[in-house]
Amino acid sequence: MKINAIEAASQIYKERYTGARALLLAGSVIRGESTQFSDLDIVVIFDHVEAAYRESFTFEDWPVEVFVHDPETLRYFFESIDGPTGIPSLPNMVFEGLEISSDLEFTEDLKRYAKEFLEAGPPTWTLDDLDRYRYAITDLCDDLRAPRSYQEMLGTIGVLQEQLTHFYFRSQKKWSGKGKTMARRWIEENPALAAEFFDALGSASKTEDPSRIIAFSEKILRPYGGWNFNGHRLSAPSQWRSPGSLLSL
Repeated sequence: MKINAIEAASQIYKERYTGARALLLAGSVIRGESTQFSDLDIVVIFDHVEAAYRESFTFEDWPVEVFVHDPETLRYFFESIDGPTGIPSLPNMVFEGLEISSDLEFTEDLKRYAKEFLEAGPPTWTLDDLDRYRYAITDLCDDLRAPRSYQEMLGTIGVLQEQLTHFYFRSQKKWSGKGKTMARRWIEENPALAAEFFDALGSASKTEDPSRIIAFSEKILRPYGGWNFNGHRLSAPSQWRSPGSLLSL
């Protein structure tokens, strides 16, 4: 039988990360959403590490994912990795994490920084960002109008779910999600719209009729100009070239 998550995290701290200034237990076990297969998500902060790293191991029958940082690498990941993607995985873990270490003042400073970072929201999307996602969603929906097979339709719907999620949240300068966190973000933000979205996705997969998810996509795009195909242009940077003629190769 597994020991409880907090006891496991405390033992991990003592046995593997005794020099750390902070150890935070985060994820589903802290939110009360864990299952028998859930892992322990742990953030460890030292005064200094040569490079941030992530490691995975099993401890007392718990699968464990550890994210090791110092204050400088943590700030870099917040501002240069998670921030631009609009998916604040690490900031959320720091903000929601349960303090296991003894340096509570240091941990409070980390949590304050994470809270301020999350409240500021992700970088604002440009018009080009909006148009690019509108085009991608339009293209996916066009593929759904006459899919060659049920399998291709399912693949397209999976990509569309992610694209619509990012578009809906980032167009409003709000944090998005990925994987299983997409559903959580929709439900937190707008339960009624979330139900409509996932009902439409389920209808397509069950009935092989994508009309509802196509209509939902158009609804999400409408405030920003709707479908985007005619006239859309995406230019590559001028420096994206390799000198020399292909004919000489």
